[in-house]
Formats: sequence, structure tokens, C-alpha cells
Amino acid sequence: MTVLWMNLAITFSCGFFARYFAAPVMATGLSAAVKPNKLLIFCSLATLVLISGLRSNIGDTSSYIHSFEIKDFTWETILAGKDIGFDVFQMFLKNYISEDPQIMIFTAALITNVLIIIVLYNYSRLIELSLYVYITGGLFLVSMNGIRQVLAAAITFAAAKYLINGNWKRYFLIIIFSSFFHQSALILLPMYFIVRFKAWSKATFALIIFAIIVVFGYEQFSALLFKAIDDTQYSGYVDFTEGGANFLRVVVEAAPLIIAYLGRDKLKKLFPESDYIVNMTLLGFVFMVIATQEWIFARMSIYFQLYGLILVSWLPKLFRGKDQKLIYFAIIVFYFAYYYYEDVISLNILYKSDYLIW
Repeated sequence: MTVLWMNLAITFSCGFFARYFAAPVMATGLSAAVKPNKLLIFCSLATLVLISGLRSNIGDTSSYIHSFEIKDFTWETILAGKDIGFDVFQMFLKNYISEDPQIMIFTAALITNVLIIIVLYNYSRLIELSLYVYITGGLFLVSMNGIRQVLAAAITFAAAKYLINGNWKRYFLIIIFSSFFHQSALILLPMYFIVRFKAWSKATFALIIFAIIVVFGYEQFSALLFKAIDDTQYSGYVDFTEGGANFLRVVVEAAPLIIAYLGRDKLKKLFPESDYIVNMTLLGFVFMVIATQEWIFARMSIYFQLYGLILVSWLPKLFRGKDQKLIYFAIIVFYFAYYYYEDVISLNILYKSDYLIW
């Protein structure tokens, strides 16, 4: 964990000073009130990429490495596969760059984190909080586990601009492109229409009620769902038995939404486009609630949790000036406690690398 603790400290510190040395936004069309220092944000990005890209373990990293080493990437095998975009990506790297699987791990980490940081740079108010929660909230760790899906999620996150300004054609094109890396990304196509309403409207509470109904009627819901995907690449999930998500995870997802609801009027004034961010974050919460019955649904929440990184960066600004520092530090402390519980106590994460020796 030493490397991961250093990653947290460096990433957060660079993000903090990037905002400290920020310049005011002058008619850029961005929602954030300040423009963080690009050099320092690059330092945060470089740290994330190096730590993620130079790892040799965590989650299914070893499986990806093994697959890259033994698989012969040809157009015939690629077209016969499932997520052809990721296979084309691997074919290009292996045939034209290097047969070293570390190149694939590093490149995937580079693309994933660059796309995520670019969006956070444009829409986060306190960008260091977004970076901090990216790590302590668990998404950074997930990016080193489900490489394909988080890469697809990062690509969909890059379409945030078009979700916000209502350019559905470009948004759909990006989502369809990302689905070639992981077909589950297609769920964001209908979600475009679901989030295009005012936050905390009747539709918002309908989503929450839907999640509760699904939890209590999970057996009937799962039967219908698995019947619908019976002939797809996800039919194997019928026998998926990892158990449900930890209830603490649901609490972590709910906390920013509760604060956003209590400060909804001020949030709307400070961040006019916040409705879409709140609604996407809410959908992540809905999937996490359902995931208490079966963990597989938590994987779908990845696409929406990225928007929660933006939301959390605006939360301190919803309070009175004299209370903002208290809320800021409360976010730091509570997410740190969750990070320690999740990565040290619960998962006992051990980071390994053939390049980073500490």
C-alpha cells in the first residue's frame, strides 16, 4: 500500500496547488469558476498514469497480461470476438509497438486517466476533491481491475460536454464508439433521455422508488433481466454469484446526493448545468442500491460514478462561507476512513510493480 498512499498524497497535493495557483475563467464556457494550473494538474495525471500503468497485479491485471501474451491478434480472431475495439487496440500495440504486455497496461491507463482528468479539469470546482475522491472512493482501484470497462467508461465520460449542451448526435457517436470496448456502455444511450430533466423533479424520486422496488422484488426483476440478455454476451451472468455490494458502499454513494438535495437551489445558481451531473450521479446510486442484491450491478454504476466526482467538488460551496472549510475537511476525513477500510481492512490491497520499487 505504500505506493498507493504516496499516489494519494502526490495527486491530491498537486491538485490542491493547481487550484491555489489557478487563474480566473474568462468567458471560456466552462462551469468551474477557476482554471487550475495545467502544469500541476499534469503532475497529478502523470502520477496516476505511472502508478496504474506500471503495476503488475491488482484485480484481473494478470489475466489481461496473460491474454495479451498468448493471443494471436488477427482480423479473423478479432471479428469473431466480443469487444472488437479493445482487441484492435491490443493488436495494434502487439503487432506494431511491442509484445511486452506492460505496454498495453500502461497505454490503457494513460488513455483512461487522461480522459477522466480532462473532464474533471473542465467541470470540477475544487478539483483536488475530485482527484481525492477518485482515489479514496475506489474508482481508481477499479480502473486497475476492470480495464476494458473503465476504459469504455472514460470514453463515455469524455462525452459529458455533449450530454450537458444537448448535442445528442455527437454524444451517441461517442457512446457507440465506446461500446466497441465494452458493450455495456450502450446502456448510456437510453440514459441520455432519462437525465434530460430537472434534478429532484418527480422523475428523480421515481428512480429512487424504482430502485427500492427492485431490491424488494429482486427475484422477479432478475428473472426478467436475465431472460432479456439470454442470447447476448452477458448471458453468463445468470450464474453470477459474487453476492451483494456492501451497504457502506451505498451510504458513500448517497451522502453527496443528500447534500446536493439540501443545497439544490444554491447549486443551481453556482452550477447551472448541475441537473445532468446530479441525475447521472443518482443513476449510479440506483445501480448501487440494486447491487446490494447482486454485485454485478455495481459494475454498471461505473459509468455514472464518474459524474459523482464532479458533484462532490461543488459540495463545500453549498454551505455558508464560515462552514465551507469544515465541510471540506469532513469530506477529506470520511473518504480517507472509507479508503482505509476498503483497501486495507477489507481487501488488503498489495501493490506490485516490476518498475516501481519503494
